[in-house]
Amino acid sequence: MVKAVGIDSGTKTMDIYGFDDQDGSTIIDVAIPRDQITESAKQVVEKLRETQQRVGKIDCIVGPSGYGMQLKQAKDATDEEIAEATFVTEADVKRRLRIIGLRELMLLLRGADDLNTYFTQSVIHLTTVPKYRKANKIDMGTSDKVLSVVLAAKDQSERLKIPYKETSFILVEAGFGYTSAIAVQSGRIIDAMAGTAGFPSFLGSGFFDSEVAYAIANATDDFSKQLLFAGGVASYAKVDQSKPLEEFIQNAESNSKAREGLKMMLESVVKDVASLLPSSIPKEIILSGRFTRIPAFLEAINDSFQEFFKATGIKTNVTLLETRAKVSKQAAEGAAVFANGLAGGKYKTLVSAMRLRESEGSVFSNLYFGDQIANGLGKFKKL
Repeated sequence: MVKAVGIDSGTKTMDIYGFDDQDGSTIIDVAIPRDQITESAKQVVEKLRETQQRVGKIDCIVGPSGYGMQLKQAKDATDEEIAEATFVTEADVKRRLRIIGLRELMLLLRGADDLNTYFTQSVIHLTTVPKYRKANKIDMGTSDKVLSVVLAAKDQSERLKIPYKETSFILVEAGFGYTSAIAVQSGRIIDAMAGTAGFPSFLGSGFFDSEVAYAIANATDDFSKQLLFAGGVASYAKVDQSKPLEEFIQNAESNSKAREGLKMMLESVVKDVASLLPSSIPKEIILSGRFTRIPAFLEAINDSFQEFFKATGIKTNVTLLETRAKVSKQAAEGAAVFANGLAGGKYKTLVSAMRLRESEGSVFSNLYFGDQIANGLGKFKKL
């Protein structure tokens, strides 16, 4: 009997999900607005302790890990590793960006001796991804994106009745902030197009034209991480981000700018997947993330994939990643599944098949721009 809990950092909400593998019952399922976490990160620790008091000792927690680090218990994480996993400039620290709330939560979890918490890898840390695919990348999918893949591997194995080592898919996560597409072959993550290194997402512009990056860096004395949450579909279509996402989808029927914005997003998702086809032959495209909760978006993205498959002759299925959670997103349940495996529960063979106990390098290990840049990155290794 293993009680496991997982946390998805998210852009809009931080979600916490946990279950008892003896009977599959849910022990926690909540979502907390990220702005609240930025104001006070300790409420997450309080939620975990309340749950532990109610259901008994939680065997393992997979905590939010930002850009990730080599797999380890939170108590063993160094200041440098937490700083890298949440790296921002001093100016952004003073702005109290949401990532600062995440950093403070990681520090609290490190000091919480009563909670057996682990910090986990992002795609860049995985040994199953060839190093040449990591070249000059940081964001190939943050730690929470890996957690969604864990749930997707479990889901495909159970649905198709195949061993974990035979799972093969591309998981698309269309979130409020970013979109990711992560390829799994023979049960292991092998490649990704994600976040700030993928095609445009709802908030983020995705990868920059290098000339745009040069122009922006020289047009301002303070290149804030806030810019990484701009330039995407919402900026292009002038979407009011305080309104429900359903309204943006509905507006696409009558508003030309919203229609173009939706087309931009749908096309970007297909391009993310298409970019992975040279390295992956997926059995399925599996969809997850906040946008997939909107039926009209789900129908539109499925239609876009079917058009692409028809034009290219590719034969694969598109399916939705189901979750037991009523409130939390898929990544939180994936985190709980990972935690269960780490604690020796029913999913320990899944963690083994995906080689998730292995990890290498750091956030900055795969940059090849010379010593001057490498030395300058030292400022991000301090809290």
